[in-house]
Amino acid sequence: MSKPRTHALSDLLDELEGTVEGESVRVEEVIDALGHSSFASLMLVFSLICTSPASAIPGVTALLALMVFILVAQMMVGRESLWLPGFITRRRLSSEKLCKGIKWLRKPVRFVERFLKPRFTWFFHRPWIWVPLILVMALTLFMPFMEFVPTSGSIASAVIALFAASLLTRDGVLALLSLPLLAVIPVTIYYWI
Repeated sequence: MSKPRTHALSDLLDELEGTVEGESVRVEEVIDALGHSSFASLMLVFSLICTSPASAIPGVTALLALMVFILVAQMMVGRESLWLPGFITRRRLSSEKLCKGIKWLRKPVRFVERFLKPRFTWFFHRPWIWVPLILVMALTLFMPFMEFVPTSGSIASAVIALFAASLLTRDGVLALLSLPLLAVIPVTIYYWI
């Protein structure tokens, strides 16, 4: 995992914006730009896209939930490089909606990253790290159904983004804060549906 940086989240948005060319961008191009071994970066990007206005496109929430599920499963088995099936990597995202989402995210990201720093890094080692990873996987299983409930998919994605941000910046305090949210949302959605 790359060394944590104070502006790691803003840098990630810059890298994501750099992938945008033409009317659409392939998922594979996003992965290539961020690096196949940057699991935390990829999880954060996928969840942020789902949190942004780009999630209004039908099927995006379900697709990104599947991508995060596969990503987390590979993290848990210790895979060093991300693999995704071709039907996912060939999918295209609207450049206009993606850019609109990135612009929308910049202000909250700039605000949040002021408070992030490496601390409680023991939480990112096994067996502790398994707890949030399992909760993220459980949450992604509910996300396809959230497309029918306005904003619920965005809320779930925002929680996953919090945990991914903690992974990227090695901020164990943020990771611990994300745990109750990761646990409560799937249970709430289950009883609500």
